[in-house]
Parts: sequence; C-alpha cells; structure tokens
Amino acid sequence: MPASSPRVADSLVGRLKAFIDQQQLEGGMRLPAERHLAAELGVSRSSLREAIQKLIAAGLLVSRRGGGTYLREWQEPWAETRIVAPLRELVIRDPDYRYDILEARHSIEASTAWYAALRATEADKEQLQYAFDATLMLNESENPDLAAQADVRFHLAIAAASHNVVLLQTMRGFFELLQSSVMQSRQRMYSQQTIFAKLTEQHRTLLNAILQGDAEQARLAAMEHIGFVHSTIKTQHEDEARQARITRLPGQE
Repeated sequence: MPASSPRVADSLVGRLKAFIDQQQLEGGMRLPAERHLAAELGVSRSSLREAIQKLIAAGLLVSRRGGGTYLREWQEPWAETRIVAPLRELVIRDPDYRYDILEARHSIEASTAWYAALRATEADKEQLQYAFDATLMLNESENPDLAAQADVRFHLAIAAASHNVVLLQTMRGFFELLQSSVMQSRQRMYSQQTIFAKLTEQHRTLLNAILQGDAEQARLAAMEHIGFVHSTIKTQHEDEARQARITRLPGQE
C-alpha cells in the first residue's frame, strides 16, 4: 500500500496527539494495540504506523520490540539535559571545545544519512526534497540568516528520516549548542556565492543518495559535506582571530 501524503500524515499525527491528550495518557503508559487504535481513529494500520513513526522520531513515543508503543518518560527535553547542558559548560570555559563538537558531527551525520537511506519512507523523501528546495529558494531571497536556518532544517530532516530517536535528539542538541557560535559562520558562507554553490551541490549529492536508497554513498556524501563545512568555519574563525590581533597592534588605532 502506498504511503500517505505528507498532508494526510501530518493530519493523522495531530489526531494521534489529540487522542493521547483526550485519554490523558502519561509518560510510560502504553498506547492501545495497533488494530484497536486504527479502528478508533478510522484509519488504515499502515497510515497509523507512519504517524507513530513520526512521533517516535520526534521523541514523543518510544517503541519496545515485542512490547508495543509507549509515551516517552521525561521531565525535560532529552537533548537539553543529556547533551546541551553539560557541553555548554565546556564551551563556556573553553570556546575551542566547539571544534570537538563539530568533529563529533562527522560520525553523527554519517550515521543519520546512512540510516535515512535505508529507512526513509515516501513521506520522509518528500519532506527531504521540500527541505532541500527551501535552501535554494531562501538563498535567492538574499537573506543569509534564513538560508542558514534552512540548512539546519535540511540536516534535521535527514536525522528524522533515520527513524532513530537518539540520533535525531543528538542532532537537535548539537545544533542548539552551536547556534550562537556557528550560525553566524553559516550566514557568511551563504552570503558567498562560490561557497553556496559548493554547499548546494553537496546537499544535492547527499539528497540523491538518500532518495536512491544508497546508504554507503549517503554516508560518504555526508562526511564530505560536513568536512567542507567545518574546515570553512574553522578558516573563518582563524581569519577573524588574526584580524583581531592585527587591530590590537600598536599604531593600528
């Protein structure tokens, strides 16, 4: 049976959330059996599975093999408490730790690309194509800030398509942690046409590999892209530091 359209899937996700609220289900509680829930909502089981997978990817639900689907138990956002908070302290004490985080993204994004190529549904693929198209349109608007945000959404769409909640939440945590120190660098990259063209081509290669289900090519494309982004950002930071030292030299005021 073909996957439902993004609009239908998103509508069902909303209905499923409303059902959870109406039933006053709390963290750790199990959802009704799939066949009963599908009947309750008046939808096919395949459509229901797609909606459940979206909520698992978003971190609201968790699936236990052979044990059903449960509401995730947490008091605070997982990415914030387990990733962002402790690493933020490191970066505050020594800003150079941001490069350790950037290096960690090589492995993380190689994994999300790999699994996205293997697991992406038709709805996921439509969302990935939409996110990629948005990076093109926003660059044409000549707004580097919006273009940089679209870049982040494209990478998070890949993480969501991996259907691995740990990878997705880790990616979200990393982007939140690096928001202030890296977003400005991304904005400058998107304001330079030669760099933008390179980024676009890398995004397209990565997207096509996922759409074609080529996990190895997706992994390699992600690693090449992240390597280029990180080396560019590091060069920008070094140039800024060099320029700052020059302005502090005697006679430069």
